[in-house]
Amino acid sequence: MNRLLQTALAGAIKTGSLEVVDPRGAVRHFGDGTGTQVRVHFKSAATERALLLDPQMKLGEEYMNGGYDVQKGTLLDFLSILIVNFGARGQTWWTAAMGEIRRLVRLVAENNDATRARSNVHRHYDLDGHLYSLFLDDDLQYSCAYFEDGVTDLAEAQLAKKRHIAAKLDLKPGQRVLDIGSGWGGLGIYMAEHCGVNVTGVTLSEEQFAVSNRRAEERGLSGRVRFLLKDYRHLEGTFDRIVSVGMFEHVGRSHHAEFFRHLDERLAPDGIALVHTIAKTQHPGPINPWMLRYIFPGGYLPSLSELAPHIEQQGLWLTDLEIWRLHYAKTLAAWNERFQARRSEAAAIYDERFCRMWEFYLQVCEMGFRHQGLCVFQLQLAKDVAAVPLTRRYIYK
Repeated sequence: MNRLLQTALAGAIKTGSLEVVDPRGAVRHFGDGTGTQVRVHFKSAATERALLLDPQMKLGEEYMNGGYDVQKGTLLDFLSILIVNFGARGQTWWTAAMGEIRRLVRLVAENNDATRARSNVHRHYDLDGHLYSLFLDDDLQYSCAYFEDGVTDLAEAQLAKKRHIAAKLDLKPGQRVLDIGSGWGGLGIYMAEHCGVNVTGVTLSEEQFAVSNRRAEERGLSGRVRFLLKDYRHLEGTFDRIVSVGMFEHVGRSHHAEFFRHLDERLAPDGIALVHTIAKTQHPGPINPWMLRYIFPGGYLPSLSELAPHIEQQGLWLTDLEIWRLHYAKTLAAWNERFQARRSEAAAIYDERFCRMWEFYLQVCEMGFRHQGLCVFQLQLAKDVAAVPLTRRYIYK
């Protein structure tokens, strides 16, 4: 086994039970022997070198490419041992330096203008439509579900999410609602059907645009719900309510101020807006480089310290801030379980490498919400201090 890799693992992994089988078949043990026993086989010296030099990128790439297999336990168990131990004990000096270089390059190079934003969306959301039906609920909700007490069913938790958001928007029949990043249309259709509002949704995904409009037409809502293939920055007019769920992560750090400026311009004087976004409770910085390359190009997870100044400078009231902690970990666990149950169908659409990429994505993200300070912010915003009721009781009615 690569001696530097062995030293790094021995120095960091103090809890858990990890066995590593090297390319020659030798077995080495790390951790204190507690918890689930995990055995991983590194198949080549090249894999070992890659994991040593650039673990943030290569842990996912080598798994995708079959450079290592988890022979005992699960990939989730393996990721948990790594994240818990390395997260608590820091990185090697060279991985820390590489991370800082990537952070600086990313902050300088980032430019999610309208053209690049559409390209980024296309790479993730315009995959074969059947793929998402394999692991999402029937309403195709592709954002954090809301697991109320005693709820374990994914569809029920996704319905609770839509109900909770609609309640926080304090919707009234006939109001004009803008849904920025409207997905496959589930939230917009829900608000129109249950709250009597008129919804305009915008998406940059051609697949989502087609599906959401078809769904609205099938429900007889074409007159009150419309979905546009348009960048939110190209909209005109004002709306009584604005909602954005799972879209702000794609805005990019250099465009945060622009987002809140456009939200302010589109929001009626007595309007209410709600922004639902994955966020970081720890220091600001770009997302994992593997995730940027293979899953969410252009993605950026904000911290509260980054968002608050833009809200203040725009003159908006932050009328409510709710922080969802383990809800997304539960959501991702449910998605992964459903994906694994229909994995062969995903392989038929794409291939085995894609399946390994996708399961790594779902499982490493779950670990991020369990151990690395990821959460969801729901920011309720208004222009008028009196736009929102004085207590939160209205939400739970």
